[in-house]
Amino acid sequence: MRADSSMRADRPPRKPPFAASRRTTLALAALALTATAALLTWALALRGGGGDHGTTPDGAPGRSDLERRVDGYTARFGADTGYLPPTRSDRRGVARAVGLLLDGHRAEAAERLDALDFDLRTVTDSATGRRYAEISDRTDAGPSPRGWGRVYLDLSAPVRWSVQVPHPIADARTEQLGVGVLRGTPGGVLVLAGAHRAAGTGDAADVAHRRDTVFAAVCAELAGRGLPGIQIHGFADDTAPDYDVIASTGRATHHSRTDARALASALRARDFTVCRAWVRSCPLEGRTNEQGRNAAEEDSPFLHVEFANAVRTDRREAARAVAAVNVVTARWSKRTPEPGATD
Repeated sequence: MRADSSMRADRPPRKPPFAASRRTTLALAALALTATAALLTWALALRGGGGDHGTTPDGAPGRSDLERRVDGYTARFGADTGYLPPTRSDRRGVARAVGLLLDGHRAEAAERLDALDFDLRTVTDSATGRRYAEISDRTDAGPSPRGWGRVYLDLSAPVRWSVQVPHPIADARTEQLGVGVLRGTPGGVLVLAGAHRAAGTGDAADVAHRRDTVFAAVCAELAGRGLPGIQIHGFADDTAPDYDVIASTGRATHHSRTDARALASALRARDFTVCRAWVRSCPLEGRTNEQGRNAAEEDSPFLHVEFANAVRTDRREAARAVAAVNVVTARWSKRTPEPGATD
């Protein structure tokens, strides 16, 4: 082997070039892993709905942005995602657990939900600091979700009213209007459908027009306790081009009219044009809505509200719409519970 003529006799031999290269490669690999971990953490924080992020099961609440959490949950909804109709026992079980939670029996509610493959967690909304109980279907994290929905119940004040979102994604951004309404007034419950209205077979997942769903069972539990409810829908702009909002009491009883008038006044004060179904014939009056029918049977106040696409998809307009709805929910939050209702 021929010696290198440029090497001095008193200079130690150089390390093979691959040693430095290996150190560089290892350093770059570590940097890449760190960056990947940071990106995954950021992505989970942005979605707010992945796994247990921002929640603790039956313990001290973590922080989570409720709007992003709901966004993360509903983002995968589609007409082809499937839906499993619940049995009567399933429906009653979830509704009974909601009732137990309202009555202050959290441990028993959690036990019943666990048997039905539901989780009961506590979420603290980072935007308001308010604590909510979250009832969520465990199968939503798997390959074949049942599509039975979620419930968010305010823990910071006595429960007095509900906001219902039967057609998330299908009625674009109604789920975010629902979150906004829940945030705007203490003492609310958000009932959120768990699938696109066209999922499953036929109209099985169209919860606004069926009583054999978890959504309907939970809303019936609330109406049976005398809690007023407002249901949020959306319509295409060309369905009623002269109006921004269609407000109705569905088939609910006469005393819902006072709340309906208050809502219409609040909307008109914010420059929305409102078709008032108790004054004139309007499209989409919600008279076939099953939650409205049930509320009428229970003599419980109910409002059915349709918002134009232009209102729902513009954040500033949506915020004004939420503020108008909160005029009514603020009234509800001050009402004395009917017999059978609970603090």
